[in-house]
Amino acid sequence: MSEIPKKQNTTTAPTPQNTPANNAPISSHAQQPGVGTINEEDFDRAAATSIFAQNPKLVQMIQGKLGSLVGRSSGYVESLPAPVRRRVAGLKGVQKLHSKLEAEFQEEVLDLEKKYFAKFTPLYQKRAEIVNGSTEPTAEEIKSGEEDEEPSEDAPEKDDISSDVNGIPEFWLSAMKNQISLAEMITDRDEAALKDLTDVQMEYLDKPGFRLIFQFAENEFFSNKTISKTYFYQNESGYGGDFIYDHAEGDKINWKDGKDLTVRVESKKQRNKNTKQTRVVKKTVPTESFFNFFSPPKAPTDEDDDDAASDIEERLELDYQLGEDIKEKLIPRAIDWFTGEALQFEEMDDDMEEGDFEDEDDEEEDDLSDDHDDDDESDDNDAAKPKQEAAECKQS
Repeated sequence: MSEIPKKQNTTTAPTPQNTPANNAPISSHAQQPGVGTINEEDFDRAAATSIFAQNPKLVQMIQGKLGSLVGRSSGYVESLPAPVRRRVAGLKGVQKLHSKLEAEFQEEVLDLEKKYFAKFTPLYQKRAEIVNGSTEPTAEEIKSGEEDEEPSEDAPEKDDISSDVNGIPEFWLSAMKNQISLAEMITDRDEAALKDLTDVQMEYLDKPGFRLIFQFAENEFFSNKTISKTYFYQNESGYGGDFIYDHAEGDKINWKDGKDLTVRVESKKQRNKNTKQTRVVKKTVPTESFFNFFSPPKAPTDEDDDDAASDIEERLELDYQLGEDIKEKLIPRAIDWFTGEALQFEEMDDDMEEGDFEDEDDEEEDDLSDDHDDDDESDDNDAAKPKQEAAECKQS
């Protein structure tokens, strides 16, 4: 339903936008405009590579020039006969109608999502009540849930179950640690704070976009009761009517003194050159933490070089994907992530994708092995035959 704008590739295939401004060949024998080939022997690649390596600004300038040509008309369409140009304009008009319908389709899909999300919400509320111990599931709900369970020998008897356990401890932490993309972000230090996570919610914005809401019990790390992150889309739809992701904003976390999990303190000894006395200097530096999720990266600026811009775009795409995983996977099926059952479906998808391909080398090796075995058997049979028979075969 949404897309992330990518960096444009300046290398484009010939199109009416970048072909030479020759008269367009209008006939049944029309051919695609081509570009003359370059004799590689007449081009010193080593010298060119050296020049570009020593002049990164030259490369950047050339890329900028090429990028500015993308989408600009070369005069190809303008060179068409007037009746053909009118037909081209007519097709553009038809395409506009198609694009309008695509945009309406995406709007209706979003409305349908919101309609069913409203039906899901009471179920999410019931889940939160059970997780946090304010209510118990009904006998019917328990029976329905047990239908898919296999009896386990390690399961304790009902009489052995402690009655002083409230709700389901560390439910969301366990679910998030089973969700691979989130688990990679959670450090050991984060777990102490995420144990107090009581619910993860989602809500749609009035305009295209959504908000993730993390609710916490009283804890030793921050004073926030909720920490939210909002994903915004652009006002205009993209190609095909898709909503285009624009940016994200996260709440400020009010860390308690010395409890900020997104930084660590480095200690460094310094010696005075004159007095020879030493002192310990402490410096706060950023560190990996799940809670960096609420401080999303900013879009690259013109001042960023290509490498920095590419790195920022990768982090923006990862940040958006994490939000989608929470919205589309974690929240709807939290119990399956808690039990780990959701993992088998993820693995099944991976296996199906990988299973579509086979290593041809292995097949060839098997064929060679079979041939080799046949040769061995043939050799064995030949060795068992009289020498005269072998000589006759040789002569033939």
